[in-house]
Amino acid sequence: MKARIKFTKCGSMRFIGHLDVMRYFQKAFRRAEIPVSYSRGFSPHQLMSFTSPLGIGLSSDAEYMDLTLDEAEEPERMVERINAQMNDEIRVRDFTVLRDEAKPSMAMLAACDYVVAAKKHRDSFLQRVDLLDLLDRFLGQDKIEIHKKTKRSEKLVDIRENIYHLSADKESLEKHTGVDYGTSCLEEELYKPLIYMQLTAGSVVNIKPELVLEAMAAMAGEDFDVLDVQIHRMEMYGDLNGKKGEVHTLSSETTCKLVPMSEYDKI
Repeated sequence: MKARIKFTKCGSMRFIGHLDVMRYFQKAFRRAEIPVSYSRGFSPHQLMSFTSPLGIGLSSDAEYMDLTLDEAEEPERMVERINAQMNDEIRVRDFTVLRDEAKPSMAMLAACDYVVAAKKHRDSFLQRVDLLDLLDRFLGQDKIEIHKKTKRSEKLVDIRENIYHLSADKESLEKHTGVDYGTSCLEEELYKPLIYMQLTAGSVVNIKPELVLEAMAAMAGEDFDVLDVQIHRMEMYGDLNGKKGEVHTLSSETTCKLVPMSEYDKI
């Protein structure tokens, strides 16, 4: 059977890399006696995959992992068993049983929500500008062009259509997405100001919050240093209208129909 786990990654654990997080879960599953299926062959391994691993230093309320299991108990009991083996900075929030034909979440990822929090002890450009005015002028542009670097090249890309939402108001993002984010493991009172954004994500087009912040800083005539902010992922989405190799934006002829990854392919 297939299942999907939603978990947090906060505090000091945000400095742990993807491979170590994978090993951490493998050990936790063994200690909790979770019947994870294994691959066959010379070097068997647990059948698991992550939707979109975080970069070092980023935190999250909504990371996702797909699993293949031999069997499973009720979702609440599975969450309880796994969390009994975890520390306080990585916690399983949800356990979802998927349809047998469910596709890997990494292939179906379409968008992510983020909050960008300016660190109080750093001199971020977000603290030096009129933020509401900057956001208004930034979103009023017909084009938002950035230099996007890859391993082989650098090219000029217009990301305006890939910014689905951008505001300084959490309620505005909740109204846009229809999602109640609940309690966050990010201590928001330690950071001012905050910016909320929803961006295209996935294997075809993946827009990182850093790119948006660089473009905002350039418009304001300021420098941007990623160490001035804490980037926190709030949710990840699949597109019900999605097709392999296609990216549907909010203004496409076929618009994207986003649902939280915990609901995608759920039984």
